[in-house]
Amino acid sequence: MIAGLDLQDIVELALLLIAVGALSGFLAGVFGIGGGAILVPVFYECFRIAGVPLEVRMPLCVGTSLIIPTSIRSFQAHYKRGAVDMTVLRVWWLPILIGVIAGSVVARYAPERLFKIVFVCVAYSAAVRLIFARETWKLGDDLPKGPLMRAYGFVVGILSTLMGIGGGLFSNLLMTFYGRPIHQAVATSSALAVLISIPGALGYVYAGWPAAANYPSVAALQIPFALGYVSLIGAVLVMPMSLVTAPLGVKAAHAMSKRTLEAAFGCYLFIVGSRFVISLLGAQ
Repeated sequence: MIAGLDLQDIVELALLLIAVGALSGFLAGVFGIGGGAILVPVFYECFRIAGVPLEVRMPLCVGTSLIIPTSIRSFQAHYKRGAVDMTVLRVWWLPILIGVIAGSVVARYAPERLFKIVFVCVAYSAAVRLIFARETWKLGDDLPKGPLMRAYGFVVGILSTLMGIGGGLFSNLLMTFYGRPIHQAVATSSALAVLISIPGALGYVYAGWPAAANYPSVAALQIPFALGYVSLIGAVLVMPMSLVTAPLGVKAAHAMSKRTLEAAFGCYLFIVGSRFVISLLGAQ
């Protein structure tokens, strides 16, 4: 028995995480989202089965998803195609870093429901924008300059840290609202995921450090299985396949039409958001 599970349960969970790693890598490449939109819901179910208490389950999912390095592979592949807007990166890198630090502090003290509420609100907003894709739903013809642009970077950092989506979801939404092509938004967001994942993961180690002491009977929260709100065993199982499939996702994204990519991303986000609406209503 490990973490309250027998050998068959452990094998089934391991195979599930390996399969999900492959899917998350592929979709990270397609959508530029760092894999978190796939991994967070799956980690949530796996950690529920492993007996992780509800109070710390969601931050453990988010923190673990941040250390999966699919964003690096995805960014490399998009960059080779010349699709990344480096000007946006130069403006946003510092505000995003500050937002990540702020999000890590919030993660230490916030109630578990906050993570789900943030996830649902941003996922549903993006889904509606992408599925209906009305040309009139715009904030402007191009991204703003100056303080407003830097403020957007801060918001991208803090929301991404609370959601575990590496910056891709909110920055995708924002860039398309300002008239940028979905392919460019996806490619640039994959680069933002790289900026967010490393400091974000360190922040979750800090935020979750007291969890091991607060729940000494939960093996999934103890060293060597976890560091704070980062599950090492979850990361080890997911990581290899996600690195293999991320470049395949990039290739698929650039083969799709603009409308197909928008609709596919929107439908997926609606499904994922609905899972956490059910969780919020039923406290599961």
